[in-house]
Amino acid sequence: MTTPLLSLQGITKRYPGVVANQDVSLTVMPGQAHAVLGENGAGKSTLMKIIYGSVKPDEGQVVFNGQPVQIRNPQEARKLGISMVFQHFSLFDTLTVAENVWLGLDKSMSLAEVTERIVVKASEYGLDLEPERPVHTLSVGEMQRVEIIRALLTEPKLLILDEPTSVLTPQAVEKLFVVLHKLVSQGVSILYISHKLHEIRALCSACTVLRGGQVTGVCDPSQETNASLSRLMIGAEPPALAPKPRSPGEVVLSVNGLQLNKQDPFGVDLQGIDLQVRSGEVVGLAGVSGNGQRELMWALSGEDTRSPASSITLAGQGVGHWAPRARRSLGLHCVPEERLGRGAVPSMSLAHNLLLTRSEALGSGGWIRMGTLADQARSIIARFKVKASGPDAAARSLSGGNLQKFIVGREISAAPKLLIVSQPTWGVDVGAAAQIRAEILALRDAGCAVLVVSEELEELFEISDRLHVIAKGRLSPSLPRAEATVERIGEWMSGLWPSPAQEVQHAQA
Repeated sequence: MTTPLLSLQGITKRYPGVVANQDVSLTVMPGQAHAVLGENGAGKSTLMKIIYGSVKPDEGQVVFNGQPVQIRNPQEARKLGISMVFQHFSLFDTLTVAENVWLGLDKSMSLAEVTERIVVKASEYGLDLEPERPVHTLSVGEMQRVEIIRALLTEPKLLILDEPTSVLTPQAVEKLFVVLHKLVSQGVSILYISHKLHEIRALCSACTVLRGGQVTGVCDPSQETNASLSRLMIGAEPPALAPKPRSPGEVVLSVNGLQLNKQDPFGVDLQGIDLQVRSGEVVGLAGVSGNGQRELMWALSGEDTRSPASSITLAGQGVGHWAPRARRSLGLHCVPEERLGRGAVPSMSLAHNLLLTRSEALGSGGWIRMGTLADQARSIIARFKVKASGPDAAARSLSGGNLQKFIVGREISAAPKLLIVSQPTWGVDVGAAAQIRAEILALRDAGCAVLVVSEELEELFEISDRLHVIAKGRLSPSLPRAEATVERIGEWMSGLWPSPAQEVQHAQA
């Protein structure tokens, strides 16, 4: 029989107050795409970090290529032929794409040679990258591409992918899957973590299911349905959404002819953006990552205050020059696409992270009422089923999906009049994604105006009343959900939408 490429035997990892992995065994064969499936906090990422040498197990044995190994750090893992794409990116913001990739490769190559290889690989895989671009100018989707290219350039025997498609468009996912199928055919093994069940069924021939840090089942996902995989993962099928049609109310957010020059050489100019969001409606914004989403979100949230005052109105007031705190006073709350660093301070507790956007616990004189703050955090943890040890847990101690649930919960529970949310279900399991989408719809039904920026077309189709597409800093006309198709939105993502005159002719016809 063929020797397994990787065998985990009785892996256990404990943290204070929680057992992340308990007696986990897993076998990956050469040339096999093997999924690891589980809800947020099931121990998937911890297990992958043990294989990659980022975390040391308390018990158990790792066997690679038939030999017991102790992988003490990622450098040793890469020498064995193990590469990993993390869910939370491990990139230096101040360095360029090429410099970040170079740091993870054999230093026998010069930076110029690495830059050339990046261009070739990026072109081969259809993952557009500019090697000289500083990482801090990239969108989340573009950072994901850097991580994927960096891993593939190591020519791995085992490639670990932790939510690799969470911020990629459907077209980019298709291109990536062509590459992954090719790697498997060449004998490369893939360990694949994703909450997108259709991806697991399309790519993987084996699946290990984790629940509460323990293995609860092994299956061939190609022989399963999305419903049966959901039952294996969370013990039930996620509830189906049933959006109620309703008539939107008054305009809450109005953007009129917004023109903004990019702030860095690799940004995107916003060109004549016209956008309205009314109370009681969800407006979806689709587009390939890096086409102006970040610049528009910064302008709307108040991180960028260069807009003319009248170009952005909130509740009838021109707020183009207003800072985020002033805009929150009118009921605007935002969920940024970057969880760590922008949505939360990693080293701070969940309770203290509430203070980034919430002021209910602030008393007179600026004193913090810690009891009130802790109660607020407990309420969000309970309502959004966040797996955390409590309000004092550091943000960075949570899994990516659980931190996402907390940040979304923080903003939704503030009862905003306008909610702008970017990538709302990035990295969360199917049950949590269904809950977050249901909460967004409930907020809409309560009269809130909601703008959702997402690269998940399925998500936008599920919750949006109207859709726009952003491409190269320009915004498409509004499209009712009933008229939207994957093909039409995909065409518009290239900037090929009809002019206003063509729209009038179409409506008349």
